[in-house]
Amino acid sequence: MTVLGNAAMIAGLVSAVLSAGFYYRSALRRGTSPSWPRLFLLASTLFVVIASLSLLDLILTHDYSAGYVYSYSDNSLPVHYLISSFYAGQEGSFLFWALCSGIIGILLYRYTKKRGIESPVMGVFMTVEAFLILLVVVRSPFRTLWEMFPGAPASPPPDGRGLNPLLQNLWMVIHPPVLFLGFAAMAVPFSMSVAGLWKKNAAMLSTHAFPWLLFSVSVLGLGIMLGAYWAYGVLGWGGYWGWDPVENSSLVPWLTGVGLLHTLLAQRRTNSYIRTNFALALVSFLLVLYSTFLTRSGVLGDASVHAFTDPGAQIYWLLLSGLILVTVLSAALLLLRSRFFRPEGKRSGLLTRETTLGWGTITLLLSAAVVLFGTSLPILSKTRVEPSFYDATNLPIAVIITLLIGYSLFMQWEVQDGSYTIRRSLTSLGAAALSCIILLFAGVQDAGALLLIFTSLFALYVNVKIGAGVARADWRSLGGKIAHAGIALLLIGVIVTGRFSSKEHVSLPQYTPRTVLGRSMTYTGYTQLPDGRIVFNISVVSPGESFRLSPGMSPGSDQGVLRTPDIASFLLHDIYVSPVGVETANASGASTNAVAGPESLVIDASIKPCINFLWGGTLVMMAGFLLAFLKRSKES
Repeated sequence: MTVLGNAAMIAGLVSAVLSAGFYYRSALRRGTSPSWPRLFLLASTLFVVIASLSLLDLILTHDYSAGYVYSYSDNSLPVHYLISSFYAGQEGSFLFWALCSGIIGILLYRYTKKRGIESPVMGVFMTVEAFLILLVVVRSPFRTLWEMFPGAPASPPPDGRGLNPLLQNLWMVIHPPVLFLGFAAMAVPFSMSVAGLWKKNAAMLSTHAFPWLLFSVSVLGLGIMLGAYWAYGVLGWGGYWGWDPVENSSLVPWLTGVGLLHTLLAQRRTNSYIRTNFALALVSFLLVLYSTFLTRSGVLGDASVHAFTDPGAQIYWLLLSGLILVTVLSAALLLLRSRFFRPEGKRSGLLTRETTLGWGTITLLLSAAVVLFGTSLPILSKTRVEPSFYDATNLPIAVIITLLIGYSLFMQWEVQDGSYTIRRSLTSLGAAALSCIILLFAGVQDAGALLLIFTSLFALYVNVKIGAGVARADWRSLGGKIAHAGIALLLIGVIVTGRFSSKEHVSLPQYTPRTVLGRSMTYTGYTQLPDGRIVFNISVVSPGESFRLSPGMSPGSDQGVLRTPDIASFLLHDIYVSPVGVETANASGASTNAVAGPESLVIDASIKPCINFLWGGTLVMMAGFLLAFLKRSKES
């Protein structure tokens, strides 16, 4: 299978290059039939599928003569974790990305064929696909054990090294594929942007790219939030977001993609922001490539727990060269075509909807720039940005965004009427202000938190109010209103959870109740599972509630002791307990850290209010994106 896999990837690369070349030829010669490039496109995707099935077969049959299989799987893994080991390593993740891109390519060629834009768009897209396959060929998951580990014994080992314990989770099966699908889909607006600039077609993006952009932003956003939920419930970091560089590198292209959605809406209605939209489509995909460079080139090996630390020099230079080449060519295209896409007609007033959408995009780009700066700083110096930097800089940006989300719906296209906007917003402003006054009397004194809650509630009330009217006319047009309401709920959850969580660090002697966070917690012993994981049993009792928590620790990993939290979820708060360490009495009576035989359990316990606002807001936002995607897909 290793021979078949390598041969399939080389054949896939050749097919992708030929497909791109024939598509370019067809685009330059009008009337030339694109039948040949379509054939090579289908062949390229077929070869990538064959390679993917070959790798999956090697994993499921435990063929440890393949170095990748030996590195990321073992005999004890259940089937779903064996499948997730497909993309657990750098080589397999590149292959999975190429697979997603190939499938999207088949759908895209049919879409562009119907609209008469197939050759230029697919030429660019197949160039991207060829680059992805080249990464797999250079860093092949089909290298033998002896190629990857020259000192390995002559016979294949009976068992593999296994999957990192942190990755042995249901979210590992779901989160990375969703993220890679979002990355792959972001190449579609990029391809249409390049094709539009090349062919001087100002309407290329606004006419054809919108449903694809909605899909990529929706899927990428879902992948990001699945990762946040994974971190919250499994990794024991004490939260859902740590502003880790790898987390950030996925967030930045999502922010620019969401900004592009809004300016594309304005272009479709008023023919504005043409050059801006071309630039944003190019930048969003460039940021996807930059994200890949950060996570897979090894440059963040010391700054992020997620990043690959040993990518190989070939991958480093290939990723860097690709990033530089795409950046230079994109900038050159924008400069050469800038004069062809000058805005026509008079400028819009400050209080029109198209202007407000522009300001909203600017605030999203500011947030992206802040996050990008902090993420990239470890490359330029040994300095690392603390999470508090991101919190402080993004708070005022979030306030502006939520205000614009609310006010934009009261503004009119191409018509400026400030008094009309103010009159219609008074009810929602009053309701948001009243809610914050109640919170103030309830003891919430944090001015920054109250301000963001006020603007988020304003955005929520506006979208619910207007959405109710829209639903009576055409419920299929509710996508944007639902997504905005979800963002408002999400931000309320973020600010309340972040600013008003209560946390205690405490030692629980066995069978001795301790008051923690106003509740009686008793450590009643531990259970050691067959896989070596230790589960600690904690009884929690308070007026009106009684439950058990079972956080765990897994010793013996390359990364040291791995800690798994346990969570009791309620409507308005979570009780979150993560094990920090254990203590046993040694011969002299002193306490030492240990894993087995603990007499005391040291924990971090916290109450996280409104966490369900965050998860619920995410689901509502995703539902809004999905509804908007379905509507736009039907229109297109």
